[in-house]
Amino acid sequence: MQKISYTLLALFSVVSLSAYAAGDLSTQFASQFNVAKTLATQYEQDAKKHDKDAALSAEAGRAFYTKKVVVDGKDLSCSACHTDDPTKAGKHVETKKAIDPMAISANPDRFSDVKKVEKNFAKHCKELYKKDCSALDKGNFLTYLLTVK
Repeated sequence: MQKISYTLLALFSVVSLSAYAAGDLSTQFASQFNVAKTLATQYEQDAKKHDKDAALSAEAGRAFYTKKVVVDGKDLSCSACHTDDPTKAGKHVETKKAIDPMAISANPDRFSDVKKVEKNFAKHCKELYKKDCSALDKGNFLTYLLTVK
């Protein structure tokens, strides 16, 4: 997976730099959207290695985003910090630090760095679920965030 991530990172960097050089904001947004879409598709392909019928679902992604778990006696979820509306800025429940919107429509750079995406999935999945998130979970999550306007 790491080799694929670095390959995708290199590819997306070229696309992003090309869009940036063009100076067209709509092109830049389309480029960042395509990075997230391509990453979601890669997660789906990885999920199909374990379940040939695996398919991405925005509904499953929303359920994952809002799924509550108890951590140290507190009900937490992705939406606990990032808000139920991923187009809005959030706030960390403990530190109160501001968090930029999750939705690509509101924050086009959110999923533009593949290495950072992987790092954040690893960190937050272990914090909330005490395990790595599956490729299908990640793909559904991105699919949901790609649909939010």
